[in-house]
Amino acid sequence: MEPSHRIVPAAASKSASIRDTTNSLGLHDSLQYGPRSLAAENKARGGLRERLENWDATQDNLKLTMQRNAFGLHMPMRTLMERKIVSRNPHMPALPQTNPHLDVLMGRDETLDCADFMMPAAELRQPLDIHAEMEKKLHM
Repeated sequence: MEPSHRIVPAAASKSASIRDTTNSLGLHDSLQYGPRSLAAENKARGGLRERLENWDATQDNLKLTMQRNAFGLHMPMRTLMERKIVSRNPHMPALPQTNPHLDVLMGRDETLDCADFMMPAAELRQPLDIHAEMEKKLHM
């Protein structure tokens, strides 16, 4: 946990250069390295995809930092410990895993996700052999 009050994820460092593909005149050598691709340069820069992937972590970091500033260091530590304890779920590995306790602690208890109401067909076809799953867990 890095203490910061950032609301949105930090932008990735932008580094698009043609230093590796330049010739003696300082221009892109398209005969040796092929044509220059703007799509590849955009992909190297990152952008929206990385910001969306880091959105939840940044929001969580902001909440923990605000707890730290308001209540002291013990509050985010307690929150992280509660999340770790609740996320460990040793019961019934064959059944579909949902963790409403962790959803409450993470603040996701009032949101709906596709996984909440749409179960994949592959999970419906699997037979629930709880005894075999428990034996497999004992041998691990």
